[in-house]
Amino acid sequence: MTNSGPPRLALVAGEASGDLLAGLLLGGLKARWPQLHAAGIGGPNMAAQGFEAWWPHDKLAVRGYVEVLRHYREISGIREKLAERLRREPPDAFIGVDAPDFNLGLETRLKTLGIRSIHFISPSIWAWRGSRIDKIRAAVDHVLCIFPFEPAIYERHGIAATYVGHPLADAIPLEVPRAAARSALGIGSDETVVALLPGSRRSEVEYIAPRLLAAAALMKRQRPRLRFLLPVVPGLRSLVEPMVAEHAGGVGIELLDGRSHEVLAACDVTLIASGTATLEAALFKRPMVITYAMNWLSWQMMKRMGYQPWVGLPNILLGEFAVPELLQDDATPQKLAAAGLDWLDKPEESAAIARRFTELHRRLRCNTVQAATDAIEKVLRS
Repeated sequence: MTNSGPPRLALVAGEASGDLLAGLLLGGLKARWPQLHAAGIGGPNMAAQGFEAWWPHDKLAVRGYVEVLRHYREISGIREKLAERLRREPPDAFIGVDAPDFNLGLETRLKTLGIRSIHFISPSIWAWRGSRIDKIRAAVDHVLCIFPFEPAIYERHGIAATYVGHPLADAIPLEVPRAAARSALGIGSDETVVALLPGSRRSEVEYIAPRLLAAAALMKRQRPRLRFLLPVVPGLRSLVEPMVAEHAGGVGIELLDGRSHEVLAACDVTLIASGTATLEAALFKRPMVITYAMNWLSWQMMKRMGYQPWVGLPNILLGEFAVPELLQDDATPQKLAAAGLDWLDKPEESAAIARRFTELHRRLRCNTVQAATDAIEKVLRS
């Protein structure tokens, strides 16, 4: 950090969830340094904080080995151009927000140029691909951890790390604004609502949305009064609309541009793709059915690298199958529909999981934005 003014930071957030987290972080950084300059790769939440996006975040929103290979040249080209620009115009620090496959390689390169690197959101080395710990050590000066057990892992490997809590736990209220959300979405108090969240990446939506839509059609057949809401990530409506017509014509699926938090607050159950959104659903105290599907080869490669029996963040944090997971071949419309209806038929179990999620919410709250900003300032001053 220069003595003459506020810091200049470069950030990369690679998808909708990263943009959300980075937007919250930038809010805290701007409160500390109102004239902060931040630029790199990001989305609308970051732009709302004055972030200068050289590339949009959705350029990096690809999941799975085979899917990444299809976009490798474009993604690799973006990283090369970004690294060169940061070499010419070095920031006071680089902050990689999640997206470890993109950011760790970039951070390694920047570190050799003397640019300090901070990684916000520890890669899930405790869940899979633990061998990345050596790559992380070579890449970063500091890791900001969102779960309380993570700093000890890094300390054992000589990597500086700070637990900052999860920013979504601060951003989402402990008391769910259910009535306000339902009013904003035009939902009656007596209506039963199912939220469909097929992911934020194009590759996720292509594999997962048809299954969720077909499950919705089956649920509607059994419960004609059900109402279905599907928040659409900006830019993907043209992909989703034909899927709705093909797999759930006549069901009355309501597509909403964004508004996923309102939908989660308002719904009675959600069928949801594994990822950050499942933690958001838990913080909104919603019963859920976690699902995921991808290219067969990518799935075979990824499942061999996992260390735990769960993939969903709520189950990982609770240490058990607190909510069902239906993955790959098990992610059939029939099983998804049955699991969703099962939650609706057991209100006492929905109430019990809501209580557990409330306790989890309390554990993850620790004023993340201030804690992260404090840690970043220490790195800048070191």
